[in-house]
Amino acid sequence: MADLRFHFHLWVFFASLLFQNTSKSHVWSAENHAPLFIFGDSLFDAGNNNNNPESPACYWPYGETFFKHPTGRASDGRVIPDFIAEYAKLPFIAPYIQITDHQLRYGVNFASGGAGVLDTFQEFTSDLKTQLINFKYVKKRLRNKLGESETNALLSKAIYLFSIGNNDYMGAFNTNSSIFQHYSREEYVGMVIGSLTTVLEEIYKNGGRKFGFVSLGRLGCLPPMRAKTSSGGCLEQVNVLVKLHNKAFSNVLMKLEKQLQGFKYSNFDFYKSLSERIKHPSRYGFKEAKSACCGTGPYRGITSCGGIGKIKEFELCDDTSEYLFFDSHPTEKADHQFAKLMWSGSINVTRPYNLKQLFQL
Repeated sequence: MADLRFHFHLWVFFASLLFQNTSKSHVWSAENHAPLFIFGDSLFDAGNNNNNPESPACYWPYGETFFKHPTGRASDGRVIPDFIAEYAKLPFIAPYIQITDHQLRYGVNFASGGAGVLDTFQEFTSDLKTQLINFKYVKKRLRNKLGESETNALLSKAIYLFSIGNNDYMGAFNTNSSIFQHYSREEYVGMVIGSLTTVLEEIYKNGGRKFGFVSLGRLGCLPPMRAKTSSGGCLEQVNVLVKLHNKAFSNVLMKLEKQLQGFKYSNFDFYKSLSERIKHPSRYGFKEAKSACCGTGPYRGITSCGGIGKIKEFELCDDTSEYLFFDSHPTEKADHQFAKLMWSGSINVTRPYNLKQLFQL
């Protein structure tokens, strides 16, 4: 009888351990929420460049509207992914450099200010290929925590959100750039699109099925681009490239949907939405759509906001809510409007699904 009681208590002990481990795994998992994995540049960066002492977004007045201190976001407050996370009932998605195992269940923000699809060779900046490597490392961490089957389930229901390509084209028009002495516009766009497509296919191989994209905006009309022209008008050479990119990428997405089983996407027409606000700011609650709130020089187009770099002085507007642009990036107010369109906009601006529909698939 003593032996029977001993074995019975031993069985209860091991059963309780098994139940505890199973419960922890279940509690740790993403519950009923689809995670959000974020890739891209400064439009989406939430602090991955905070180890860069020359990153202006780490200094006042960045972050003043919402956070009351700089967070590494290139904005006076929140950026688009922050609002998308809120709509999806997720917390702010932590940047990769700060992520803990507990936060992994909600997703990771890999975006890095200055990043491009192609190598930008900027110190402290993670280009898209590096962000892909970081994603694969996160997948390993998830496997170690959840196991193979639960990790695969998590990755397949996740949303993969992208804002990338801006720096590839704006960088091509830097004064020292000679890229178009070697490539035609079509060849260069093909290089960018080809590298981006390879990354998307790799994420698909690693379990990704649902993708969200911000198309390139009207980059030639950003305050820094206007500052390069004698008239203060838009730098149309950049806009021509942007249009080529957006059209080619739209065709690629349609092909991927046909070729890759289960591949679904949402593509936000940022070019159209930004253009409307530049042309008719008052319709959207803005008073100024050419000059930035923060910076110096023509249209405050010299990116001296924060006083980092060669130019320490900068001008700062009194009311960011009146401005479409904070520096070369949208204000929090503008990003809020764009996020709403991405989340629940009609097919005229976000197609073939909006993000709300994509989360529900």
